[in-house]
Amino acid sequence: MRIAIYCGSSGGHESLYRNAAEAVASFLAREGIGLVYGGGNVGLMGIIANAALKEGGEVIGVIPQALMDKELGHGGVTELHVVRSMHERKQLMVDLSDGFIALPGGFGTLDELFETLTWLQLSFHEKPVGLLNVNGFFDGLLTFLDHMTAQGFLKQEHRDCLLVSDDPAELLSKMRQFRPPELGKWIETMVLAER
Repeated sequence: MRIAIYCGSSGGHESLYRNAAEAVASFLAREGIGLVYGGGNVGLMGIIANAALKEGGEVIGVIPQALMDKELGHGGVTELHVVRSMHERKQLMVDLSDGFIALPGGFGTLDELFETLTWLQLSFHEKPVGLLNVNGFFDGLLTFLDHMTAQGFLKQEHRDCLLVSDDPAELLSKMRQFRPPELGKWIETMVLAER
């Protein structure tokens, strides 16, 4: 089993983000779960790779050539896939993984998180997507998702697909119990609503 972690190429201003990244990667490695990540050696990405490797875990990096050329690739991971584009990176990370966890990060982290959720919503995959809400980092985002749902732009069953916890063990438990919504039911409901 492998889980992709989406996270920042920065470490953030607070040490608690770096500590949480190290803790979740170490926890997954001790559980025998392989790590798939963006292949970098900087920020939270470098921290999760090093923490999992320290515990003897499998670490697979996927990095675009343009970032590899800037010497941002991690040289010590189990496997490092160098791809042509960000799109290829995201697709390969999905293909290699059985689930996904987002940690604090910036635009890239949110891009990966929401593309993975969109693909789940459309049944392009049926894998669990989790959010490790370190120190309430994602509280504002979660409030906005609730607003989207209340305004009729997001079905509750799809809002519920994003699994959230501030504890790695609890989040992994939720991911193991996850059952995806039925696409056919959603499409039927959407068509009827448009009539």
